Order: sequence, then C-alpha cells, then structure tokens
Amino acid sequence: MAFTHLHVHTEFSLLDGLGRIRELVARAKELGMDSIAITDHGVMYGVIDFYRACKEVGIRPILGCEVYTAPLSRFDKEGGATDERYHHLVLLAENNQGYSNLMKIVSRGFTEGFYYKPRVDHELLREYHEGVIALSACLAGEVPSLLRRGFYEEAKKAALTLSEIFGKDHFYLELQDHGVPEQKIVNQGLLRMHKETGLELVATNDIHYVLAEDWKAHDILLCIQTQKKVTDENRMRYEGGQFYLKSEEEMKALFPYAPEAIENTHKIAGRCEVEIEFGHYKLPKFDVPAGYTAWEYMQKLCRQGLTQRYGQAEELKERLEYEMNVINDMGFVDYFLIVWDFIRYAKENGIAVGPGRGSGAGSIVAYCLGITNIDPIKYNLLFERFLNPERLTMPDIDIDFCYERRQEVIDYVVEKYGKDRVVQIVTFGTMAARGVLRDVGRALDMPYAQCDAIAKMVPNELNITLDKALMMNPDLSSAYRSDEQVKYLVDMSKRLEGLARHSSMHAAGVLISNAPADDYVPLSRSSDDTITTQFTMTTLEELGLLKMDVRLVR
Repeated sequence: MAFTHLHVHTEFSLLDGLGRIRELVARAKELGMDSIAITDHGVMYGVIDFYRACKEVGIRPILGCEVYTAPLSRFDKEGGATDERYHHLVLLAENNQGYSNLMKIVSRGFTEGFYYKPRVDHELLREYHEGVIALSACLAGEVPSLLRRGFYEEAKKAALTLSEIFGKDHFYLELQDHGVPEQKIVNQGLLRMHKETGLELVATNDIHYVLAEDWKAHDILLCIQTQKKVTDENRMRYEGGQFYLKSEEEMKALFPYAPEAIENTHKIAGRCEVEIEFGHYKLPKFDVPAGYTAWEYMQKLCRQGLTQRYGQAEELKERLEYEMNVINDMGFVDYFLIVWDFIRYAKENGIAVGPGRGSGAGSIVAYCLGITNIDPIKYNLLFERFLNPERLTMPDIDIDFCYERRQEVIDYVVEKYGKDRVVQIVTFGTMAARGVLRDVGRALDMPYAQCDAIAKMVPNELNITLDKALMMNPDLSSAYRSDEQVKYLVDMSKRLEGLARHSSMHAAGVLISNAPADDYVPLSRSSDDTITTQFTMTTLEELGLLKMDVRLVR
C-alpha cells in the first residue's frame, strides 16, 4: 500500500515557491505515493494546475478544499475575524458530481457567506453533499475544537450531524499528529467516538511546505502574510516543523494504535476519481432574430459589412466566404456574434472603441463586422495568424474601450447573458525579486536601509530572478558570499520568490458562460468586493470557456 496524503495546503496556490505544485508532486512520486490531495483553505485556486501536474507523473489527483463553516447561517454577519465559532471542514470530490458540488459550495462561501472569510453552513452542505467526502479536519474543525475544550458529548453530536449530512460512508474522523499536545487529547476523543458511533477514522498530515527544512521559509511567509515579524511574540505560527510531506513509514510510526486509519486514507483516495475536460468549448449562444440561425445571421451581417467596407468588391467575396466557413467549422459563430454585439452597443451609445489589436486584425470577417477597423487587405494581414483550421484554439480579440465608460459595456453584457454567467476574471500579484527581498527583510526585522540597498543590487530587468541577479551583479554576489546575514536574506527570499502575494480583479478579463459560471469554475471575491473567477484567463481558456479581453484606454 502506498500512503496517500489527503491534506496539502499550497498556501494561496503558490505555484512557484514553497507551494510549488510540481515540486510537491515530484516529491510525492519520489516517496512512492500513488495519490495526493489539494485542500487549500477556503479556495480552489490551484486545483487545475495540481490536476495537470499529478496526471503528468501518474499520480491520482484528489481535488478538495478545507472550507470555513459558519456557526449558524452563512448569512449571519456577527462576531469578529478571530471568532472561534468559525470552524474548518475538509471536503474532497469523490467524482465529477462531487467536483461540481464542491465548486458550488466554495463559490457560495464567497458570494453569500463572506464575512472576513468565505463561510458555508449546514444548509449549503446538505444541498451540495452528493459526491463529496468530508473529514472532521484539524484542531480548528468543529469536532476537534469541542474535544480539546472537554465537550465530548457536544463533539459527538456535531460528528453525527455531519455524518447524517454526508452519509456515514462519506464522513470520517480525522487523526493528526504534528507534535502539538492538544492533538493527543483530540485523538483520544476521536478514538472513543469511533468505538461508540462506528464512524470511521482516517489519518492525515497537514502539508504547508514540501521539505522539513522549509519550515523557516514558511514561517517567514506567514509573517509576510500577516504583516508580522519573526521576533513578534503574539503571531500566527506553525510550531514543531512537522507540516511537510511525510513518507508512508513516518505516518505509520505516528499512528501505530490506529492502523485502520492509515488504511482508510488509501481507501478514500481510491474512491476519488475526477476527470477534468479540456478543450471542449462551452460558448454561450447568441440570441439571433427570429427566422435566422446564428450561422445565417453572421453571413448576413458579414456580407452587408463587405459592401459597406469595400463596395462591390467581387474579388474579396471568396476570402470572406473562406473565413466564414472556417469560423463555422471551428464552432466560433456565436463568439463572433457576441463580440460584434457588444461593440455595436458601445458604438451606438457613443462609447469609444479601439480599432482592434493583435492577430484579429488579420480577419476580414472581423473587419466587416466592425470588430476591428484595420483593413487586412490593405496591409496584407493573414487570417491564419488569428484562426488556423489546423490548430484548434479559441479566437482572441483584444478590445479597447474608453476607461470612463467601459463598465457600461460590461453592464450591457451582464444584462444580456445574466449576472450569474458574466464574471470578472482573477489575476495574481507575485513576489518579484526586489520586492521579496524587502518583504523577507521586513519579516526578519532587518534595517530597511540595508534591505533596500540589497534589493537595489538586483538589475532592473524584465522577469529578473534572484539567481540571475547573483550571476549578473558582482556586488550582490560578493555580499552574498561574504555576509552571512545577506546570504540568509537571499536564500530565504529565493524560496519565496514568485509566490502569489495577493489576488485581484484582472484589468481586462471577463468570463461569459453558457450556464451559471460556478458550474465550471469556483468563484471568489477580490479586494474591492467584486466577484471574480478563481481560475486565471489561461486556465479558463484551457477549460473551453469564453473569456473576453475588454481593456481600458485613456
């Protein structure tokens, strides 16, 4: 039996640092594991990257989330950010239905239950429990929280309620041991509860960093995220350095008294089978006038546009027909009509629209529809750079709107296709070379002037990394070799470099879906309180979803 980890926290889906997913998956493979789970706190930002990375090396990806539960209703907005009545609950997608339901649960936590954190409640869990396996979670779970405070009967009642919601074979009591004294107390209570209720046990290990030696870098990361210093007494910390990817042997040594819990960990993994579909387009349908199909309506508009743009240009009709047929064969008729429609709306309402940028300018269809204003014939632009029948990829037209009135265009799209189907797209700010040196220096309580001087040694170059900077700048390299404090600063910064620092709303990206957006993608809430997708523009496109680049111009 190869042990399975059902708890991996990638720290805000940090794809290029401590939570580097490929590094994590490679280590799991090295340890002989055949499956591993991702369970970020409250979000699913990294599940697609995690899924791909696991599939590439032949490891079963288990997609999950450690959600926050509200004490009563997710709609109640009482208590503070540290209210101990907010608990954790681990949810794993058993199948595609479970994955779909997990996206709904996580999305509603943001759209309906957000109060300091995205919160869900029993009502939501009952509605979307099908295909979801639940674990009682860490010390912050409702059941463990009650046990560590000595309320055994209340804890048992809470466990039985969760078992009733998910089904007895879909709810497990979770044993953990990171060397934290309170876990010993909780585990004793869980063993007693198992004997009294028959609820099954499962052994897990919280993973917040890949290797044991990464605990220092992770501690610094926590300080950066919570705006604290390592010298601060009262701050968030993960004591003991035990939150790394452990081997099967290490896990068995932790739970010699509960071999069935180890066995159940692997059994649960064997039940979790989700298949993510890539490249199948899920374009919304454009509502055409009565008597037309979308294909017929696009042809009508294009032929009218050809006459308006070129007059009676017989020699261009063949090119127009060729492009229209390629668009139809590739399934993108509705795409062009959608873009044509909101550009038409903008022009009719006096909203300035750019001439059209990128490879889309090579399309005579786009020109005849008024999507672009650059004549592809005059400038000998190639349609195949935009759409190639030999390479099935989504069209990508960048559209510029007046910065003062762009929102009017988005509001029109929302009204036409539905508020639940039009969503802004997320983007992530990352810790770049100079910035991460300053962040780490601040967390280490180093003098700002010293950190700033080191940061300024990093060449001001696009996509510069600390490794490149050490090779390019002899002064930085010399300071790194001769000064232990500088070496420590740079080494810790290298482990955090590239991590996601924050999420925000993409300046231009808008998702338009053919169904409620949370059917396909979990939703989040940006810092300015706007609902966004949890997947980036690139991931949405890979999933076959329609994303529009609606840019601002001044």
